[in-house]
Amino acid sequence: MKKIKLKKPALYGIYTGIFALLLGALFYVDYSNSKLEEAKPKDDDYDYVSELYEEEEIPVVGTSSIIIRPYNDGNIKVIQNFYNSKGTEEEQENSIINYDQTYLQNKGTCYGGVENFDVVSVLDGTVVSVKEDNLLGNVVEIKNSDKVTTIYQSLGEVSVKENDAVAQGQVIGKSGTSNINKDLGNHLAFELKVNGIFVNPEEYYDKDINTF
Repeated sequence: MKKIKLKKPALYGIYTGIFALLLGALFYVDYSNSKLEEAKPKDDDYDYVSELYEEEEIPVVGTSSIIIRPYNDGNIKVIQNFYNSKGTEEEQENSIINYDQTYLQNKGTCYGGVENFDVVSVLDGTVVSVKEDNLLGNVVEIKNSDKVTTIYQSLGEVSVKENDAVAQGQVIGKSGTSNINKDLGNHLAFELKVNGIFVNPEEYYDKDINTF
């Protein structure tokens, strides 16, 4: 077979064509990559989904160990005090319950001034009992820790049931009335037990139960 011998100009043309093809291919790959980068979401848009998983979860309701008040309405006030054996004569008179010619010492604090206000749990806890008492009205008892138990009496409505887990600040019912303290009208009778002893709630708000 006869060999074909290419002249130099022809060889230069072939080499130039091959080089042009390689250069074009490189340009195309680079152009394609740049388009892909442009198509990606910007950093702010691209990262926000993963950031949701990396950030700490923020609860809807508080889970603090600091005791809050059993209501949110700023117009609510104390209408009957906790009985303090060391209190003044006036304070003691205001903390005596007169029922059927019998005088009883108030073991909690009664709040009123607003009709049918929301009653909230002062801490996280578990509902240990919900009952309707002829004298005390609807009563909810919540175990908040090994040391703390809270009792909500004179409720008109109840929003929880036995064994429910409740969060601090969660509405558990509405204020109501009781037969043992009719003169107070619509109110909440709130009792706080620390280490099995009834204490004055007004002296424990904003305190950490871990310090008891």
